[in-house]
Formats: sequence, C-alpha cells, structure tokens
Amino acid sequence: QVQLVESGGGLVQPGGSLRLSCAASGSIFSGADMGWYRQTPGKEREFVASISSSGEYTYYVSTVKGRFTISRDNDKNTVSLQMNSLRPEDTALYYCNRNPPVGRYWGQGTQVTVSS
Repeated sequence: QVQLVESGGGLVQPGGSLRLSCAASGSIFSGADMGWYRQTPGKEREFVASISSSGEYTYYVSTVKGRFTISRDNDKNTVSLQMNSLRPEDTALYYCNRNPPVGRYWGQGTQVTVSS
C-alpha cells in the first residue's frame, strides 16, 4: 500500500521541542527528495523543509531555519523533523510528502500546537 504516516505531534509550550516522524512506503520514499509541509486553517499548505534522496542536502523556509532540522533514514524509509525553540506561529497540521509534493500521497498529518 502506498502511504505516508506522520506522527509525533502534540501540545508544547513556547520554546519547547518536538520530533516529528514520517513512515513511508518504499515506492514513495526510495530515491526521492522528501519534504515537510504545514497547514493552518484558512491558509494554503506551505513548504517547511526538504532533504535530498541521499540526505546530503537540506533546505528550510526562512522562518524555521536554525530551529528545525530535517533528516532521513534510508534503511527504514523514514523522514524526521526535529523542531526546537517552537513558537506559537509554528502551530499547524504537519505533513510529509515528496519534494515537490505528489497530491495522491498526502497523509493525515500530525497536529502541532504551541501554546502556554
């Protein structure tokens, strides 16, 4: 079954940390650049970070650079997002997908809420 399953979200105070994980079926993951995206109600889904198929290259949107770190494990078909120094504006539903994303691969996402 072709799918992406995100996990690791939750409620955290400003300044806190969370680590998101995404388990991907091999047909989606193998040899593909991967990315994390997020969406808040009433807004379009936005790009957060990406990682090349080898893991050598990463890219971040300016608002998370220096706070978030994307990584991947090509043996386990997983991609992760370590989020530190979280801010209320990071509150969103977070998704993983290929980069660029493929519409039919969107999963359910994992909710991150940053609030005191």
